[in-house]
Amino acid sequence: MPAVTVENPLTLPRVTTPDPVHSTARPVLTVATAPEGYEGEGFPVRRAFAKINTKFLDPFIMMDQMGEVDYAAGEPKGTPWHPHRGFETVTYIIDGTFIHRDSHGGGGVITDGDTQWMTAGSGLLHIETPPESLVKSGGLFHGLQLWVNLPASDKMIAPKYQDIRAGNVKLLSTADGGALLRVIAGELDGHQGPGATHTPITMIHASINPGAQITLPWRSDFNALAYGLAGNGSAGAEHRPFHRGQAVVFGDGDSITLRADEKQDSRDNNFEVVLLGGLPIREPVAHYGPFVMNSHRELQQAMEDFQAGRLGTIPADEN
Repeated sequence: MPAVTVENPLTLPRVTTPDPVHSTARPVLTVATAPEGYEGEGFPVRRAFAKINTKFLDPFIMMDQMGEVDYAAGEPKGTPWHPHRGFETVTYIIDGTFIHRDSHGGGGVITDGDTQWMTAGSGLLHIETPPESLVKSGGLFHGLQLWVNLPASDKMIAPKYQDIRAGNVKLLSTADGGALLRVIAGELDGHQGPGATHTPITMIHASINPGAQITLPWRSDFNALAYGLAGNGSAGAEHRPFHRGQAVVFGDGDSITLRADEKQDSRDNNFEVVLLGGLPIREPVAHYGPFVMNSHRELQQAMEDFQAGRLGTIPADEN
């Protein structure tokens, strides 16, 4: 898992562990196992939040874990051209390489530890594919795609693309060096990640050493979710077990606790967890396929605009 790292986390700024006397630990409400399926032209995904009640997700819509898969030569796959409107997509590549292009002129190559943040807003077409070199050689591919809702006031803003390189991610350590924290977006204990978001959120990739426990401050007005990318451990002060491919929903409070099991399996050095929190939008959500709006009439309009070519056209060299 070559997402950006450091040899000695103790050289990094450290996150203050909340005082248990003056903070409220968030309890674990549920642990859900992500169902597996396929996306695009056939790459395997785990639907991270598919078994979680949507009332706990706001402002997030969904998240897919793409892979982890070790492709043979000729096997890597991507997605065809497709539309989006009304939300933001966040693609975080842990292993491997993806190429993005969109009808609004955004795009680029993202690889180990990079993040592509695309604000679809009023709408566009885009495509994500592995590079030709990866298709020829095969190789490891692993990443996440998160969908973040936009409030009604921002759903029709102009599309925007952010290219967040691995080297720009804010790296932090816990007080004892037991975990490396990569802040991709939002804020943790006064440290700001590089991602600029319309909807206030925090997104962190934590690598927790075997046997280490971390307790992090967490905004009380945010929700709190955790998803196991690799390894096994537990969540909350009650040490509720969860592992690779499982999502955790935390209740109210202003701190969250995670612990890595002393023994990880042979393919995992650490317990790898993505932490998400966001300020709920609390608006009606109408979601169909690639569109996230506030009403069924707006969904119908999005489809009509797509069919009429008003969300953009595929570049001539791609036809």
